[in-house]
Amino acid sequence: MTSPRAKSAAYPPRAAPAADPQVAERERVALGWLHTAHFLTSAPQLEHLPPVDLPEIAFVGRSNAGKSTAINTLTQQTRLAFASKTPGRTQHINLFGIGKQKVDDAVLADLPGYGYAAVPKEAKLRWQRVMGNYLITRESLRGVVLMCDPRHGLTELDEILLDVIRPRVQQGLKFLILLTKSDKLTRSEAAKVLSITRLQAGGGEVKLFSALKKQGVGDAAQLLWQWVHPEGGAAPAQSQEQPEPQETPEPPEET
Repeated sequence: MTSPRAKSAAYPPRAAPAADPQVAERERVALGWLHTAHFLTSAPQLEHLPPVDLPEIAFVGRSNAGKSTAINTLTQQTRLAFASKTPGRTQHINLFGIGKQKVDDAVLADLPGYGYAAVPKEAKLRWQRVMGNYLITRESLRGVVLMCDPRHGLTELDEILLDVIRPRVQQGLKFLILLTKSDKLTRSEAAKVLSITRLQAGGGEVKLFSALKKQGVGDAAQLLWQWVHPEGGAAPAQSQEQPEPQETPEPPEET
């Protein structure tokens, strides 16, 4: 799967390099890979999503959990995923391709935020069904990244989502909880919520993440790389040319 690439002017600053040179190089390669992300398509219903023969990683989370910001930070782009001015308004699944040398080897799926109170109950129920069906039946799904505001912890809707994917996690589906906005916590608060969420994760990984402070960005990027490239393990510690900043075609709806 390929798509034309174009240059862009500005994008979020990269994560601070790790102290270990090999770790720093692996993070650089993984972040360079994610930086190639570009818009593929948008679908209002599951049946409108095209089948893909590439590993797919889904980003999910409650409205206002920082999902769009996390996607933009990981891909080092400012306008890949949109944060709607009206949380919960967008009801599309957006797909983004990623891959070096303009050849995609994975797909990112940005699912609508859920749980926003102002959304009509009918729309909430419809999207719960769509997301549930996607998470249960999407054959190309390789991993799920759940965004959670650590100040509120996992909510009832988050736990329902965990129950939905648990059978697939037991069958090998990768799963990560990103505790976004972790810069708003003290060190002791962060340690406490990290410990509690790990107990709730049920086999998934949990990482602190801050788009503002760039905390956990390189670590999360490496993990996503490993999900897609299990045969290669961690991103290879070797010099590779960094891709130029790019601008992707905008999705028809904000997310």
